[in-house]
Amino acid sequence: MLVQDRSGPKPPKPLSSPLPASDRDHHRRRLVPAKSLDFSAWASDNLYKILAVCFLVATVAAIFFLRSAGDTAALLCLEKTTRSASSAASRIIYPQISWNSVPPIKPLDPSASPYASFRSDRWIIVSVSAYPTGSLRALARIKGWQLLAVGNSVTPPDWSLKGAIFLSLDQQARLGFRTVDYLPYNSHVRKSVGYLFAIQHGAKVIFDADDRAEVLGGDLGKHFDLDLVGEAAAAAPKHPILLQYSHAEPNRTVVNPYVHFGQRSVWPRGLPLENVGDVGHEEFYTEVYSGRQFIQQGLSDGLPDVDSVFYFTRKSSDFESFDIRFDEDAPKLALPQGLMVPVNSFNTIFHAQAFWGLMLPVSVSSMASDVLRGYWAQRMLWEIGGFVAVYPPTIHRVDKAQSYPFVEEKDLHVNVGRLIKFLVSWRSSKQTLFERILHLSYVMAEEGFWTEQDVQFTAAWLQDLLAVGYQQPRLMSLELDRPRANIGHGDTREFIPKKLPSVHLGVDEVGTVNYEIGNLIRWRKHLGNIVLIVYCSAPVDRTALEWRLLYGRIFKTVIILSEQSNPDLAVEYGQLAEAYKYLPKVFKKFQDAEGFLFLQDGMALNYWNLLQADKTKLWITNKVPESWVLVSTEGNVSEWHLNQGNLVKKIVDNFPVHFQTSYKESTTDGRLVICSSEIFYVPQRLVTDFVDLVGIVGDLQIHHKIAVPMFFLAMDALENLDSSALATVVYRTNLMANDSITSYYTAQVPAVYPLKVQTENDFVKLVRLMASGDPLLLELV
Repeated sequence: MLVQDRSGPKPPKPLSSPLPASDRDHHRRRLVPAKSLDFSAWASDNLYKILAVCFLVATVAAIFFLRSAGDTAALLCLEKTTRSASSAASRIIYPQISWNSVPPIKPLDPSASPYASFRSDRWIIVSVSAYPTGSLRALARIKGWQLLAVGNSVTPPDWSLKGAIFLSLDQQARLGFRTVDYLPYNSHVRKSVGYLFAIQHGAKVIFDADDRAEVLGGDLGKHFDLDLVGEAAAAAPKHPILLQYSHAEPNRTVVNPYVHFGQRSVWPRGLPLENVGDVGHEEFYTEVYSGRQFIQQGLSDGLPDVDSVFYFTRKSSDFESFDIRFDEDAPKLALPQGLMVPVNSFNTIFHAQAFWGLMLPVSVSSMASDVLRGYWAQRMLWEIGGFVAVYPPTIHRVDKAQSYPFVEEKDLHVNVGRLIKFLVSWRSSKQTLFERILHLSYVMAEEGFWTEQDVQFTAAWLQDLLAVGYQQPRLMSLELDRPRANIGHGDTREFIPKKLPSVHLGVDEVGTVNYEIGNLIRWRKHLGNIVLIVYCSAPVDRTALEWRLLYGRIFKTVIILSEQSNPDLAVEYGQLAEAYKYLPKVFKKFQDAEGFLFLQDGMALNYWNLLQADKTKLWITNKVPESWVLVSTEGNVSEWHLNQGNLVKKIVDNFPVHFQTSYKESTTDGRLVICSSEIFYVPQRLVTDFVDLVGIVGDLQIHHKIAVPMFFLAMDALENLDSSALATVVYRTNLMANDSITSYYTAQVPAVYPLKVQTENDFVKLVRLMASGDPLLLELV
């Protein structure tokens, strides 16, 4: 990331080189008179050196003495002090700001800028990288609004548009804003300069826009609420009461607003992928008084704000363009405290009370910047009693069928779910809004959501706001910390969203839609609180997100294990040969789960066939002959089987009585039970037993295929397992070279083996097969 370099010029090199060291010493020796060799004189001249050497020798001797005496306390203290000093040096510095003594920044002198005395209440702000488009010309002609175009390093130097104010890089640098020092040259986040410029020149409302946006009807006032109660009391109409998402489900922290506006199969950029499957409409809504929706998010027809996962997986060809339509008659919708929604930077109204929330972070990827800003701003909005509202389509954007940069969204798919939970739980005791904003930015850096650069950038941004005359809103008590009012029948309102056609998704949205959605809801209700643990043998950079997208529609939590750990993709390390040893860590993390389903990526899971499975019992493929086999450990047997059999005998002999009794009742001497263990389920009630058994195995290298069936037989008797849950699994071995999964896949069984998914094309083929059991899966490809 390029950052403006404001360091001073380097000092010039000397014109001539200094004398070599040997020549300098020789020169000094010629000028200094010889000294006497008298010992007392020599000792006097070198006394400080003698003392230093003695002190060093004494120190070394003391260290050796302490070590030999076994008293390590002093050494530990020294090491602890060193570590503490190192840790302190690496800690993020908390900015110190004198809030009451920030010097003002005046507009440029009229001789330096023709806009020095210009003022306007309403501004449209866009980032421009190319010459003006037809859409941009239309934005410049919207009555009552001033268009401000912010340039970057690739903007043509002769850029101009009648009716627009253009800020080039050079003009931005002369404005005197502190924030300029932190902005990358070639990025839309330079809009932060434009926000400050507009506020400095009288802005009361800012429309954060995209240069491809065409305002429907050419009038923003027809779509958004521009005059809120208290802003312009004479002009503000009596706003109708708004529908509001219900807070009845306290564990829900984020929603997909596209469902409300008729597009349940589309999701916005910034929605956690684990929430993509939440396609059911609201059972009911509540109501809230209008007037404090200080941030208003509009929807876009044509190309909505979607992420790269949607963009790449929903097109039938690279030349196809999206033309998605939302319900323009659906009512606008407010978000209560505790519930969030993705907010972007190309179709959003900010009122003056929320101008502080316009700051675009600089240390995260470009496509994540506005989304992280949106969640951050929503959380701070609650501190002043404000809220976000989502509006029906306000603009139209044409899809240019250009490649969508997945790498630029890496900060979204990895961190956004964790960020939302963190923000909802965050609290601060700071005395003013700006102090709390700075505090939140600092803690977000400590949590790794952005870096120290954004902490310093936040400090600069807040000071710039004060310097241009912005007055921070006053704090209000947080509704989240008050007891929630009970929602009575008279407090609820109903609205049934339309189901608009989505031909581009390959889904026939007619009579069968309600049935299919009903199935999805039923599957999620039955399996949603089970943690799915997928062991990924294929390259995780090509498949990890796909598995989460496929199974995250049903299971609220999907954990990925692999020998290729990848923190950016939340892939945890684990060796397949001993995969069971990594499960206790997952068990501990999700203690409220109903159970844990382990699945290798070599097996396709038909989750719709698990509705009858007993979630309080163990499931394993003990009724599948090709997967569950008994091998003799006597006579002519392989060395591997013999070694594993000896390990089993050694471990079983160390079992507590209840484990040992159960195991021996289900097995016979001289027989080794082997289960391929690509799939098995452990209910919450037996998690402690599983963890204890892993502890008994310890460092012994017993294979996953041997350990898992041994654990199951020790935890419960065979007759107590739910053997029917996985009894019909298709398990094919000894396949011919030209055999493919299409020849033996069926949607009528709980799982199918083998499966090979190593590329996106493999994933698409699998999803199309599985769509025979879950037709809504076609929306993923």
